[in-house]
Amino acid sequence: MTLTLVTIPCLKDNYAYLIHDPVSGETACVDVPEAAPILTELSARDWRLTDILITHHHSDHIDGVAELRAATGAMVLGAAADAHRLPPLDLALTEDSSFSIGSDFARVIDVPGHTVGHIAFYFADAGLAFTADSLMAGGCGRLFEGTAAQMWSSLSILAALPPQTLICSGHEYTASNLRFAATLEPDNPALIYRIDRVAAARGNGQATVPSTLSEELATNPFLRPHQAQIRASVGMPHATDAETFAEIRKRKDRF
Repeated sequence: MTLTLVTIPCLKDNYAYLIHDPVSGETACVDVPEAAPILTELSARDWRLTDILITHHHSDHIDGVAELRAATGAMVLGAAADAHRLPPLDLALTEDSSFSIGSDFARVIDVPGHTVGHIAFYFADAGLAFTADSLMAGGCGRLFEGTAAQMWSSLSILAALPPQTLICSGHEYTASNLRFAATLEPDNPALIYRIDRVAAARGNGQATVPSTLSEELATNPFLRPHQAQIRASVGMPHATDAETFAEIRKRKDRF
């Protein structure tokens, strides 16, 4: 891995992430639910924050940006389409934008669904995808603004990344997401194993993110609407993947 990754618990169940290039010393923070734990981690590691990357406008992902920027002087990067409801941006991003942390260039991916302006950051050399509330560990974000079709398209793009990619999502929702997944695929051995492993991790106070994309492909029902058992569970054996996904999302909302 070309970048050092640090996962930082914030608020009640949020995560921020630091990525650090040891050669250049450049360090980025992905989302800022609150500034204090991030500043503590930076100080402990003697890292200088150079960039703040924002995935979407929800307050539990941006409320600490102003304080963190004031304390570090870091540049703030976020979606151009959402600039009107983000903290002031030093660089407004589109999918055509290019920036790097050290020598590792980021791909900006539009992932509408949870919000219409949600973006993800993919660092190919490091094998890191920061997906926040689009693709999540064992699940996906609620459709607060976008449509099921938009979210399915977004997840399909993320699902096509290399399977060893680490999915760095925004919340500690894994256990509840997997409990829902088990209602759709109770006999999935990979899912059963993951549920046990997540329970052990949480019992020890450990984070369950990031996860690998391969693990999500094997256990996350929102990436598996093509599976016969899932289609049977929702009573849609002949539906399209997009239609099945929409039904899964509705059921998770009621779960």
